Amino acid sequence: MAARSQAALTPLELEIMNVLWTCGECNVQTVQQALPRELAYTTVQTVLNILERKGRVKRAKRDRAFYYRPAVSRSQVAQNALHDLVERLFGGSAENLVMSLLEARRLTPQKLERLRQAVADAQQESARKKGARRS
Repeated sequence: MAARSQAALTPLELEIMNVLWTCGECNVQTVQQALPRELAYTTVQTVLNILERKGRVKRAKRDRAFYYRPAVSRSQVAQNALHDLVERLFGGSAENLVMSLLEARRLTPQKLERLRQAVADAQQESARKKGARRS
């Protein structure tokens, strides 16, 4: 599956995935009751079936009900969505994304410090790997 189709969760699909990531495995009624807004049982069931066809959830029948569980992690979905955003909106440049966040003043001094530390850690890891390959 391409990264774009992996990232393409609708807002409702994402709401339902959030419920599944929280509860682990749920039947339709449990998902319906856990959603932040009121939706018809059949709507929730339809979206769960779509997610199952897309490979985002797995289902198993127990007694007379299907139970759904995530087939992809929140982290995988986030990485794919971010990759899609960077590709489509920033021409594939993660630097342009970060610069946009800086220009919009979306990064606090604390977040900037965490970002600096993450960059330093990534540079050290890269240097360590290069050194290991030369040995």
